Amino acid sequence: MTVSEAHRAIEAVWRIESPRLIAGLARMVRDVGLAEELAQDALVAALERWPEAGIPDNPGAWLMATAKNRGLDELRRKKRFERKSEELGHVLEAEHQAATPDLEAAIDDEVGDDLLRLVLISCHPVLSPEARVALTLRLLGGLTTDEIARAFLVPEPTVAQRIVRAKRTLAAARVPFELPRGAELAARLSSVLEVVYLVFNEGYSATAGDDWLRPALCEDALRLGRVLAELAPEEPEVHGLVALMEIQASRAKARVGASGEPVLLLDQNRALWDHVLIRRGLVALERAEALGGAHGRYALQAAIAACHGRARTPEGTEWVRIAALYDALSQLAPSPVVELNRAVALSMAFGPAAGLELVDALVAEGALEGYHLLPSVRADLLAKLGRLDEARAELEFAASLTRNARERTLLLTRAAAFAGESSLTLPSREPRG
Repeated sequence: MTVSEAHRAIEAVWRIESPRLIAGLARMVRDVGLAEELAQDALVAALERWPEAGIPDNPGAWLMATAKNRGLDELRRKKRFERKSEELGHVLEAEHQAATPDLEAAIDDEVGDDLLRLVLISCHPVLSPEARVALTLRLLGGLTTDEIARAFLVPEPTVAQRIVRAKRTLAAARVPFELPRGAELAARLSSVLEVVYLVFNEGYSATAGDDWLRPALCEDALRLGRVLAELAPEEPEVHGLVALMEIQASRAKARVGASGEPVLLLDQNRALWDHVLIRRGLVALERAEALGGAHGRYALQAAIAACHGRARTPEGTEWVRIAALYDALSQLAPSPVVELNRAVALSMAFGPAAGLELVDALVAEGALEGYHLLPSVRADLLAKLGRLDEARAELEFAASLTRNARERTLLLTRAAAFAGESSLTLPSREPRG
């Protein structure tokens, strides 16, 4: 194995093992920052040794043992927090002395609780939403600071500061490293789901930049969602979110044309949809409903996505049911964006005039001022009603508001083509709620 091959293998192992590694270390040292440092030390050791010695049979156990050794050295050398060091030193020393099979068993026994604990800590409400996203992607998604910065189009130092501050905030707040129970768990889990949902949405329809999709973000969010579903199997909203992401992700190949241009929902080639992901999503939705979560925020959105996923053609879409689901969603989690999507569903079910009435109400309220999809949807409805000059102006206005280059080109192209009949399309971004 060449050095470059070894490094690629190590990178793949790190992506898989780092969440487990950091989670287990955080449980022992009770400090997310220190746990990540120890894990990084183990990664450096792997990069130094594995190209010559080869990949161990159990790379996760090797990394954990190496990180524990580094932790012992750190505690002995610095003797920080003397009583805590003594206590932790005994714990680490005892685990260090254990045989490797026992170590591996301990890792396997603890991995579920450890991962869930790390997820809940990374998304603790004491942190800002931006910090939760950055820390979650760093610790559980395995992304580097540079990758996170590029994904969200912010400077790398900004992301680095968010992560550092998040770790300091958790330490200063003395966030307990025990799994919360009951109502506290429900509240914390809600925060986790919000972060995963935000990450997926940014990957599914990028707010800015040159790309319409960022598949890696969708994949990371979906992987985190699946992990959560395994760790919290009785929580219906977890399965609702997984269902939503599985079904949405199924459209990825159809959402982009040959030149990278956006392809809107009703124009997509449905033969390109991934029906394995759709089936997985439908199973997850059934699980959420069986647990009594049919009217949860994510389950309702998954049910809307399922209506599209089941339709073989755009004409076969159950628009009346979708409109009813949006009615329920607007009652549960009211927001202007949900109302905008409800307007589209109403127009498809009952005619463009019904949708335009709701859209004009949103314009009058001003809650979506600066949101490019509002004039985009209004343009589609106006075109359906034969008001083409107004529709063209609305599309040009929408193009001036979007920060995504691909979307801007699409809007301007549609505006230029509005000389004849236009077909109504759904908003390009799924409802955020």
